[in-house]
Amino acid sequence: MKEQFQANMLRIHFGEADTWHGAPLHEAILAKCQELGLAGAIVYKGIEGYGTSTRIRHASHWKLSKDAPIMLSIIDKEEQIAKLIPHLDEMIEEGLIAMSRVEVIRYSRAAGKEQDTASGRA
Repeated sequence: MKEQFQANMLRIHFGEADTWHGAPLHEAILAKCQELGLAGAIVYKGIEGYGTSTRIRHASHWKLSKDAPIMLSIIDKEEQIAKLIPHLDEMIEEGLIAMSRVEVIRYSRAAGKEQDTASGRA
């Protein structure tokens, strides 16, 4: 099944060492996305980069600091993304959020096809 629609994409940039209430920030944001019923989110860990502080963040095993750049990407309809923004305002001390409109093409299995595949039939 193929579905096309307009949505918003958030890309949230921060550091691996950032936390929220003692938990890694990326885990806290993912949990909030799931709690709010957002369609999905993916966490990317960068090799090296810098943001608002202009301090270079490294993922290398050889560097003293283990504060790799993190990017969390979230795509959902505008009204769903709007539910998340107030929470991000509280959670993110330092970072960057980029939001853009995107055209989404979502592929999914039909309900009957999924059951056939689970039982071994194609």
